Amino acid sequence: MENPSPMSEHRRSIPRTVTPLEVPALVGTGMLRFPLKQQALDALVRSALDEDGAFNDLTTIATVVSERRGRGKLTARESGVICGVALALNAFRHLDPKVAIRVDVEDGMPVETGTSVLFLNGCARALLSAERVALNFLQKLSGIASITAEFVRAVKGTGAKILDTRKTTPGWRLLEKYAVRAGGGTNHRMDLASAVLIKDNHLAAVDGDIVLAVRRARELAPGVQVEVECDTIEQVQCAVDAGADVIMLDNMSLDQLRTSVQLVNRRATLEASGGVNLGTVRAIAETGVDWISVGALTHSAPSMDLALDFD
Repeated sequence: MENPSPMSEHRRSIPRTVTPLEVPALVGTGMLRFPLKQQALDALVRSALDEDGAFNDLTTIATVVSERRGRGKLTARESGVICGVALALNAFRHLDPKVAIRVDVEDGMPVETGTSVLFLNGCARALLSAERVALNFLQKLSGIASITAEFVRAVKGTGAKILDTRKTTPGWRLLEKYAVRAGGGTNHRMDLASAVLIKDNHLAAVDGDIVLAVRRARELAPGVQVEVECDTIEQVQCAVDAGADVIMLDNMSLDQLRTSVQLVNRRATLEASGGVNLGTVRAIAETGVDWISVGALTHSAPSMDLALDFD
């Protein structure tokens, strides 16, 4: 008998659940918690099903008798990281509350081509009518998780963390940032009220005075993290003098990044941003920065190739 693969061992080490909403999927040594409450989850999925006309699927109603049962397996057609299982389950259950679902892969788990993610047994009409919505959720979020995992692997061993940005799909931020966590990434601020990030246009409003901008931020929101975006080494020095918690090094060269790391000398967290891709991220990480923010994680991630095949 062949020895089990590391992938199969990893899959067996995580207990199966009916839905990751009830028992969050494990990721690393922590817990990956689904971000939506049940009511919000139901409303989002119902809206997507209504948008797709799933409750009046003319093709399925015309071709499939109402009593017919169906079985299907949702599989990965490429390697990656799965995310969005709770949304897919909810879509199928909206159409068939009694559908039987076996969850083979939880959010945050890696898969190879051909891996079974879900196995479904229920009303054939329901499975067919919910299929596209379930796949849309899974493919989109798994795509984000998968590309995040690629960036995380690319900087492994450097100490740098991969962060997302606010460049998310309107209304989907909680889910897309959750998918980044599923891929092993770290979330930047969730919204404008979560932290202070003083950028070039904000500095223009105070005549470029970083010290004044930071002081005003501290007075308005004491105890809140303050970050300053810097384009030059001179601005980095000013941000350090002003006592910024985080300094964003915007579109700087590798030499500028290394100089900034030496200048700051751990007095603030350093974030590299701009021009980051899989071809450049390792070199950026090796300059010694703490964070690397990548807008492409959410705004440009390709959807993962998943499919539902019926017996």
